[in-house]
Amino acid sequence: MFEVLTFVYENYDPGESCPEPAHLERKLTAMGFESDEIGEALTWLQGLEGAAHPSPLQPWLVQPQPDSIRVYPRHERQHLGMKALGFLGFLENAANIPAQLREVVIERAMAAPGGPVSLEDLKIIVLMVYWRFGQEPDALVLDELFNDPAERVLH
Repeated sequence: MFEVLTFVYENYDPGESCPEPAHLERKLTAMGFESDEIGEALTWLQGLEGAAHPSPLQPWLVQPQPDSIRVYPRHERQHLGMKALGFLGFLENAANIPAQLREVVIERAMAAPGGPVSLEDLKIIVLMVYWRFGQEPDALVLDELFNDPAERVLH
């Protein structure tokens, strides 16, 4: 699923330029992706679209308090895992991710199959959330999302 999401991120501009699901499915099939991966990715993207246009039944996605402290219940801690939780903490503290995007990232990570969510997969989720909301992450976030920490040179 995450390879499909990466392909979508790299090949389509945010918002309106991404084709309708049926057309996107044909394109992804032609690119050689497996049908189960495509199905999972399209379902996940539908959920992301729903988060971008929340219903009145999702008030927590609409207006979370910007200065709130996020407490993760056990099921979220188990599904997200320690590395993902640490990265979410970094995004909140160092990169000042808006509370609304933080909640969408968490909701979409919880919708990801399997668990715990790997750090690489969480980074793709973060990119997709920024992408869907038409926002550009700041330089610090982009550096963390695209660079492998093992390859960094310490000064």
